[in-house]
Amino acid sequence: MSAVPVLNRALTGLPKAPVRIVHLGLGAFHRSHEAWYTQHAGDGPEWGIAAFTGRRPDAALALAAQDGLFTLIERSGNGDSFEIIGSVSEAVDGADVGRLRDMVSAPETAMVTLTITEAAYGLDSNGRFDAGAPGFAGDLTVLAGDGGTGESPATPLGRLVSALAARKEAAAGPIAVVSCDNLSGNGEVARRSIMGLAEAWDGELAQWIGANVSFVSTSVDRITPRTTDADIARVQDSCGYRDTSPVVAEPFRDWVISGNFPKGRPRWEDAGAVLVDDIEPYENRKLWLLNGAHSLLAYAGQLRGHTTVAEALEDRLCRDAVEAFWDEAAQHLPDENLHIPEYREALVARFGNARIAHHLSQIAVDGSTKLRMRALPVLAAERSRGRSGAGSAMMLAAWIDYAAANEKLQDPLSEAIGAANGAHGLDRVAALLNLVSHGLGDDEQTVALVAGLCGTFSKNATTTTTAARLISGRNS
Repeated sequence: MSAVPVLNRALTGLPKAPVRIVHLGLGAFHRSHEAWYTQHAGDGPEWGIAAFTGRRPDAALALAAQDGLFTLIERSGNGDSFEIIGSVSEAVDGADVGRLRDMVSAPETAMVTLTITEAAYGLDSNGRFDAGAPGFAGDLTVLAGDGGTGESPATPLGRLVSALAARKEAAAGPIAVVSCDNLSGNGEVARRSIMGLAEAWDGELAQWIGANVSFVSTSVDRITPRTTDADIARVQDSCGYRDTSPVVAEPFRDWVISGNFPKGRPRWEDAGAVLVDDIEPYENRKLWLLNGAHSLLAYAGQLRGHTTVAEALEDRLCRDAVEAFWDEAAQHLPDENLHIPEYREALVARFGNARIAHHLSQIAVDGSTKLRMRALPVLAAERSRGRSGAGSAMMLAAWIDYAAANEKLQDPLSEAIGAANGAHGLDRVAALLNLVSHGLGDDEQTVALVAGLCGTFSKNATTTTTAARLISGRNS
């Protein structure tokens, strides 16, 4: 029996496109989304991506062995389809800051795109950049040494600021920074964070960034669960080659983009991307209805003993909570062009695709940051109209119960969460709410509302009990 060939460009005949995009955050979502859109752009063969990993080099090592190629498994309720994606021309360990500086300072590079997670932007609970946070404080020490220490910045933004300094030194001209993370106004967030770090290091660099770097906002959407060993075996059985790094995604995809690209961009609209002047309504629709529901299901579902989104949605108690939150959020999404009823209906179908094993534990990470974006805007909007905001408060209550049940949370504030869990009763609820947003725990009405909803998703709770709590809370 002949050996199964490993996926590579000689096997497929796919050429490498010249690198014009540098990406930070080489992970499954980037590969199922931006890499897919770039391949399907009308001028895709002109736009190669150099993708750098975040915390670990594993993804870069695996993809480099396959010439950057990987298989996208599009998984619907009826079956799988397979496509080789070739838009990643170079996969690099994120710790190789020298290579990053070389790529960003190349005149041909038109943009840097980011999927570095919400927590990596260094925002405090009030949305301000904190240059004194541990990771950034260490980066500033390294940057101040100007390379003399032999160390490199450790955070994605520290590495990017170093690379932008190299572009300035090379006089390579303007460039766009495009955030693809789940944050409202993610382009502005990126600008605030990058400028804050640059100003703390080098005022002249900050001035250059202000004059030469555009910050583009996007709203991104495609459910991309973790790849399993079974997925790897499925590719080999169906395609006849070995791929160590396939990516699984749902058929649905969406990309809304707003901003200026001074050095050009791929024709992503050929692949269905939407270019708009005002992105905020689209961001809110996605952040609240999709991401907010995901967070609610992540915490409530695991408390109920579920492991995937599809399982949690089948639980009537979890489903009622999601619908209640959606009812609240929809009150603040009045633009008819957003087609909210159809969007909600599509989400139910997407969430219920049991063949997409979107693990709740994956969604649950970095809750203190995510809830700030997903629950608090709706809660504040409801309170400003004289309503309780019980639907969004339910999400906070589920997170608080989840935090009590899990000693080792993956969260940038895990130590502070652990300390807050040492308090009791209303004091504990208030302390945890203050970690989500400073001062929130000082609002006695909010603390009482959230505390009253804690325990809703215990394994012995009933739908009737939950409905009663929601109705009582929303009418109070």
